[in-house]
Amino acid sequence: MKTYVFGHSSLGLPILAYHFLTTPSPTHRVLILGGVHGDEIEGVALANALLADRLKSPSSRLDLTIIPEFNIDGILLKTRGNGNGVDLNRNLPTKDWSPIATTPRYQPGPQALSEVENQPLVHFIETEKPTFIISLHSWKPLLNINEPSNSTLCHKVASRIASFTGDIIEPTIGYSTPGCLGTYAGLERGIPTITYEIERGMKLNAVVQKHLSPLLEGLKVLEA
Repeated sequence: MKTYVFGHSSLGLPILAYHFLTTPSPTHRVLILGGVHGDEIEGVALANALLADRLKSPSSRLDLTIIPEFNIDGILLKTRGNGNGVDLNRNLPTKDWSPIATTPRYQPGPQALSEVENQPLVHFIETEKPTFIISLHSWKPLLNINEPSNSTLCHKVASRIASFTGDIIEPTIGYSTPGCLGTYAGLERGIPTITYEIERGMKLNAVVQKHLSPLLEGLKVLEA
């Protein structure tokens, strides 16, 4: 396992990434993000639990990068946005990016890709070319899948997860999300992307108990 500084936050804090590669011929290059929204601590807990599991059992057929605390400023401040008050999941340079905030919580920033957290994320996607992305959030139990029309990989992974959790699988989250990762990576760049929504307000030990094993099962689909 390699630990490295993925980038820095708007307040200058390091964003840590953990890279696992135990085979010269991985089946997939996977990126897992936690804490894109700082007040969605359930996703942070699950990402850290996955990291702890991989540290104990690193062997895998995947090239796996885990970033448990992507929006470290927001996590420490207990806010959805980063240190600038920007919603990082409305700030990516998608074709539908808009400077208009539909609510005060969804501030998109002064321009697309203005935030220093998102800049290394875009660089990683463009240069490292992950073949699957899972972003861990919390709202209501939901697996939002975004993938090109000729792919069923998201649905296969989500179906495996849902067989344990009972979560519903949807291609849309139910409202407009300009500048989001699902659009940027999943729809515009053809990288199968799951936005994994955990029930908000769950106790963190319950989050891990309910969701870690299903997440591991979903990753096994990518190892086949």
